[in-house]
Amino acid sequence: MKVGDLVNPVTSQYDIAEIMGGLYGDGIIGLKGAFSREWVQQLGEDIAVLYEDALRRPGGAVGRGPKRHYVEIHPEDIRGFVDLVTHPWVKTVCEAVLGPEYKVVEIGFDVPNPGSMDQPWHRDFGAPPDTTLGRRLNSLAFNITTVDVFEDMGPFVIAPGTQWDLPEGFEHEMFPSKDMYERYEARAQRKMPKMGDISVRSALTIHKGTANVSDKARPVLVLGVDAPGANNAERHDLQVTHGYFEKLPEYVKRHLTYRLVNELEPIVQAHTIEGLMMGEA
Repeated sequence: MKVGDLVNPVTSQYDIAEIMGGLYGDGIIGLKGAFSREWVQQLGEDIAVLYEDALRRPGGAVGRGPKRHYVEIHPEDIRGFVDLVTHPWVKTVCEAVLGPEYKVVEIGFDVPNPGSMDQPWHRDFGAPPDTTLGRRLNSLAFNITTVDVFEDMGPFVIAPGTQWDLPEGFEHEMFPSKDMYERYEARAQRKMPKMGDISVRSALTIHKGTANVSDKARPVLVLGVDAPGANNAERHDLQVTHGYFEKLPEYVKRHLTYRLVNELEPIVQAHTIEGLMMGEA
């Protein structure tokens, strides 16, 4: 990639220093009203169909705790994929933090249903040497809620700044011991986004889902992005049909990890997080 393809802080409509400071500081940032409510409503319709299908297939949905599932999908499963990955803020964040050769490696959605319980504090995977030794973030997770989130719907809770915590005493390098919970509770921020908002975080920042005591599900789209050298693509299987690939903008093709197929194959979920299955004790 040419130097001219890099994000230029002078010409970017978003403040790159603010983006870098937020993700290297708190470990999470957001953009209000990035998409229209109509766009998000369409996304919610697509997810509802995909969720119903996944629940019918063995291995189609993986548990993330009682009455909570994660479903991995393909880019062409949702009508707004290109809109999402070409949004100027998404592109700016990815290029600024992960570099011009970043790759989209995962797309899916998380659904905390009514009755889902508090999760234990956790990371989504173990911290790589790039972060623990090099103090560099090499992956990001974007989230888009498909509903307005309220206090009783089990809001996402995050402990800012904890992406840098060394995993000493962490079970499976992901779950801190309970004697560390006081630190996370003291830092905890409850996130209650509205339809159209988008956030991005380091998946290493300690977080948890909370109990959904409402009568509504809280679906959230997840987009995973890697810097060169990160290995998260090994956990996923992004498939793209030849016809869909030919219609993609060149920018998207360049930044997508994919396997070209004649026909999409159902995904059997592989990234089970056993520590989330029982909820918080």
